[in-house]
Amino acid sequence: MKNRCFIILAVITLILNFGCKKETSETASSTLVSASGTQIKLDGELPSKESIPALFDEMDFQQATQCYLWGLPIVAFAEWQQQHYKTFKASSNDLVLYNSYDDRLGILTANATTPYIMTFIDLAANGPTVIEMPAGHTAGGLADFWQREQAVIGEMGPDKGKGGKYILVPPTIKDFKADGYFIVPCNTVNMFFGFRALDPDPKITETLLKQVKIYPYAQRANPGPTKVVSPPAGKKWLGIQPAGIKYWERLHAILQNEPVEERDRFFMAWLRNLGIEKGKAFAPDERQKKILIAAAEKGQQMAMANSFSKRFADIKHWPDKKWDYVLIMKDPSQHAENYDEFFERSSYFYEAVTYSKAMITKIPNVGQAYLGSYYDNEGNWLDGGKNYTLNIPANPPAVNFWSITIYDSATRCLIDNPQKNADLSSRKDLIKNTDGSVDLYFGPKAPAGKEKNWVQTLPGKHWFTYMRFYGPTTAYFDKSWKMDDIKEVK
Repeated sequence: MKNRCFIILAVITLILNFGCKKETSETASSTLVSASGTQIKLDGELPSKESIPALFDEMDFQQATQCYLWGLPIVAFAEWQQQHYKTFKASSNDLVLYNSYDDRLGILTANATTPYIMTFIDLAANGPTVIEMPAGHTAGGLADFWQREQAVIGEMGPDKGKGGKYILVPPTIKDFKADGYFIVPCNTVNMFFGFRALDPDPKITETLLKQVKIYPYAQRANPGPTKVVSPPAGKKWLGIQPAGIKYWERLHAILQNEPVEERDRFFMAWLRNLGIEKGKAFAPDERQKKILIAAAEKGQQMAMANSFSKRFADIKHWPDKKWDYVLIMKDPSQHAENYDEFFERSSYFYEAVTYSKAMITKIPNVGQAYLGSYYDNEGNWLDGGKNYTLNIPANPPAVNFWSITIYDSATRCLIDNPQKNADLSSRKDLIKNTDGSVDLYFGPKAPAGKEKNWVQTLPGKHWFTYMRFYGPTTAYFDKSWKMDDIKEVK
């Protein structure tokens, strides 16, 4: 009997103690601290009246960081387009030739080996627009302003390298027909067109360039000239996403001109709370401006992590090495089964521009393959003040050529060094080892006698690199050819 009473008493004590602890816990949680540090006072189970504005500020801030990531591809193109129009004085019907090292310094992760020929076409100004492409050894394409490939032009396109006339039709016009043309219905009002002359002879490139024509379809009977311009010598420019409030100004401006797609309607709702809306001027109040500036800073940090330290599955070409696949979207449409590739898209378009099926080829000897490295073999960021080496084994898996290019981590553009060189490639006169391999060097000073195999890096700046294989062979795809990590020379 005594034992039974003792047990009953113990149970009652436990229950009372539990109740006291629960009450103490509820009292202690009258102030909550969010993951971002916002303090929220509770009124019982509800947020207190004075905490409501702080909750809305945090909600708007969190949504703004995601809108930053969402807008990366269209803001990059919109900013670059403005450089074409305002800095280079090129129109929708002109071509811009990026030929020299300085020409390409403002392009996100440009190839330093071959020239670029590009333009941005405003279909609102032009209406349906004709591109006349000459016959020749070329590779090119069209992309909308969300950087989705819309058409391939040149040898891999419908003209098969024999030349032809293409018409870009704005999304506002349906069922457009014209005999004798390749018709391209466009997703966006603004479009990107770029191509490369694949023949290494610069005279052939020059001849091809003069034969390309761009003009409004309405002026086809008497088209105006297509000028070829280059970035002005000695003038610094950047065709990258701007920082701070300018990011949102550029996003607002381009959204005024483009249709809203079904997938983007929730983002447009978030942007309304931040003072960005179609058909209305961009005039954020002080609260919104403060949130937008903070979100651009935090959003860029998120973008850096998402690009430079990718957390996607199967991202490494060789599982035990630090070489990432740069192109991780499965298709230029950015669609995957059951979802759109939001984070994959953000990762790529933070650090690069343009995307095509040729860049993700799985067919040996065709297209390109890209690998990126952001760390040394010990997992440390690549530092411009340190010296590194990389061994390229014999017989790299590229039918055409390979190249490795160094980029400034802050701008994601070619490293702007006194050497005026950012790449080493099989097209250069590199010093080879007796076994056919090549040792490359990266650092502030060239190792003695190895200047041909060296790229100069800048102390105080981090860098990353892309390894490109043009015409990747079976040895790339089956991974029988293997490259080591970048190693610090200590």
